Amino acid sequence: MPTIYGIKNCDSCRNARKWLSDNSIVYRFHDLREDGLEIQMLERWSGRIDWQKLLNTRSTTWRQLPQSVKDDITKSKALSVMLENPTLVKRPVVESHKFIAVGFTVENYEKIFEKISNQQ
Repeated sequence: MPTIYGIKNCDSCRNARKWLSDNSIVYRFHDLREDGLEIQMLERWSGRIDWQKLLNTRSTTWRQLPQSVKDDITKSKALSVMLENPTLVKRPVVESHKFIAVGFTVENYEKIFEKISNQQ
């Protein structure tokens, strides 16, 4: 069963959850604010995809960070900053043992979940 990591009031997360429900896909939702974010999650995700895809540099939180934090950002620095500010994680992150994806588009979810259903 895939897990959706996000924030309840995030539009992208709501759209992803609605799409999954509309397509009868059972999932678990993990709210990064309420349920927490752990370094192990970030390390696991960044071990499966490029850490730069996880960092939401278009967010208000990112824009409010001091320039010294944003300059010369490294993986270690990014994971640390995301851990302190879960809203810096690009959302939603959908993860299962077969795949991980960041962000939501209908087209991407159709491809991901079609591929999974064909493997079963």
